[in-house]
Amino acid sequence: MKKIALIVGIGLITYACAKVPLTGRSQLALVSSEEIQPLVNEQYDQVLKENKVVTSTADGQKVLKVGNRMAKAVEEYLRSSGYAELADDFSWEFNLIESDQVNAWCMPGGKVAFYTGIMPITESETGIAVVMGHEIAHAVAAHSRERMSNGLVANFGVGLLSSAIGQNPTLTQAIFLQSVGIGSELGMLSFSRKHETEADQLGLTFMAIAGYDPREAPIFWERMQAQSGGEAPPEFLSTHPDPSNRIKKLNEWMPEALEYYNK
Repeated sequence: MKKIALIVGIGLITYACAKVPLTGRSQLALVSSEEIQPLVNEQYDQVLKENKVVTSTADGQKVLKVGNRMAKAVEEYLRSSGYAELADDFSWEFNLIESDQVNAWCMPGGKVAFYTGIMPITESETGIAVVMGHEIAHAVAAHSRERMSNGLVANFGVGLLSSAIGQNPTLTQAIFLQSVGIGSELGMLSFSRKHETEADQLGLTFMAIAGYDPREAPIFWERMQAQSGGEAPPEFLSTHPDPSNRIKKLNEWMPEALEYYNK
């Protein structure tokens, strides 16, 4: 019986594989967007209720402006690249939250939050676009769905989200919070560095197609690296690739990004 279950499980995992748009990387996709989005909407609304939202400020309006500009460009790019169905899945929302945390995040469906602590490091709309592109890339690449799928396999075996909620709603909620990674206070697990590198690559393209100079990306990460001052890194860096390696990779991807920027 165990052998049969293993074979069935392997078959289901193989069947539930998807490919990340644009990069083509295979990923586990046991959880559908339709299943995870109600949880996302509930959690995003809760975050906004429990924190001071300052989107109406000058900085907040910059976040909103950059977010809307990039979302429009990314959706157009996805549709022109054969991902119209994916583009239709997004319901973008951009908010600035008052907090000293040097952090930003994007939940599935395009629910984005910046913390005021990261704004001085961005310095400009282009700096905001560096962060925005990275976060939007997480949503486009369905990294949260992939992390949640892996979490369900690890904790429940192969199964549906509804089944996991029925078995252990508390654990399922914890897996969800870890998968969307909205902050350590909500039990975030370390992001996969593979996901972070992928988000860097896609984010560089996304800011370029939106008309923001991608050459500002390595410069932003140099400022972010300097922010740590040899101490514990900001939340935004704590689970990410080594800053020097990240800057090196960004420069390697730069020629392709500049082709989009110069079109």
